[in-house]
Amino acid sequence: MKLTAIVATVVVAALLQVALARYTAGGRLVFDFVLVGVVFAALQWGPVAGILGGTIGGLLQDVLAGGIVGVGGLAKTIVGCGAGVIGAQFVLVRPSARMIIVAGATLVHRLIVFGLLALIDQHWPGLPVGAMLAETAVNAIIGLVAFHAAGVVPGLVARQRASRRSTLSRRRW
Repeated sequence: MKLTAIVATVVVAALLQVALARYTAGGRLVFDFVLVGVVFAALQWGPVAGILGGTIGGLLQDVLAGGIVGVGGLAKTIVGCGAGVIGAQFVLVRPSARMIIVAGATLVHRLIVFGLLALIDQHWPGLPVGAMLAETAVNAIIGLVAFHAAGVVPGLVARQRASRRSTLSRRRW
């Protein structure tokens, strides 16, 4: 069950990334649904889920985006493991606390990717601080919405099921 939930979370995040990427300004990447999905899985199910989600999501995103395959996978795996360890050590119940983890994970992920690309290309490409901060803000808001929805949706589903029961089951005989 947990493996299915992790894979479903990452695949849905990748599909959202692909579907909404064309609506970004100038075609530049200003959000990373896959990273938010990896951090979501890590905080919900632990560091092993973060590692698995990071590996699957990062490699899937690398293959879909083109470029060097493995850089995003390694970066998302490291970030997923770190987020899972933080989530296991601290009780992060509120969506706002989890949003901070998503923001920190976005910054760390982007720094790892730039560092790996600098090592591979053997030159420092420069660090676009404005783009990093914009991506961090957007990912944090997406994370806040995702964690809030994960807390609210099960209650709504339970209430919907309870309201659909027949009146005979509510009667006392």
